[in-house]
Amino acid sequence: MLIRFATLLFLLALAPWTKAAETDIVIDTAERYVRLQTQGIPGKVQISMGQLDVSRLPPCSAHEAFSPPGTRMSGKTHIGVRCLGPNIWSVLVPVQVAISGNYLTTTRPLVAGQAITVGDIAVRTGDLSALPTGVVTDPKSAIGKTLRNSLGSGQPLRSDQLLAPLVIRQGQTVRVISAGPGFAVSAEGKAMNNAAEGQLAQIRMASGQTVSGIAKADGSVEVSF
Repeated sequence: MLIRFATLLFLLALAPWTKAAETDIVIDTAERYVRLQTQGIPGKVQISMGQLDVSRLPPCSAHEAFSPPGTRMSGKTHIGVRCLGPNIWSVLVPVQVAISGNYLTTTRPLVAGQAITVGDIAVRTGDLSALPTGVVTDPKSAIGKTLRNSLGSGQPLRSDQLLAPLVIRQGQTVRVISAGPGFAVSAEGKAMNNAAEGQLAQIRMASGQTVSGIAKADGSVEVSF
């Protein structure tokens, strides 16, 4: 009887530790997942894990972290952790991801269609997670491109606000290079649309045939077979 009572006391003392350990495992699984997903992001990443209580969940021996639909790996977000066995359940772990790094802002009001120059932008440092998605961090990614819309002074610059300069304009004569295994030929045709480097260009050849290819930096179009 005494042995059974001692065993019961041991199990009661062990239970809170087991639940605390389970919570630590879940949070650690989520944190390791966030660190893996944020590798290579420009800037310094700081991760703060939120509070979680899994004391009411059944035991788990295998955990897997995942990103819920629409998850953004910055700012206040949640990472899912599911139990793979012997029981099946999942929880959302609150996470705060702060990313300190450089970003670009405008130095003066800019109008739509204006080409970005060195004097139009300035490099600032701050929490990238608090800024709009797609904020530009490298001046080389902005200089020479044109704006889709007008911007005021001091506004963060986003990649979706920038257009690459056109290398092909509708109606101009362009050189079409057709390449394949062991051959390459070229001919001239008329561009049917505008295209920046890397975009798809449609060209009407002298024969009347229309071909599609990739616009190159030198204004030619490459058609692969």
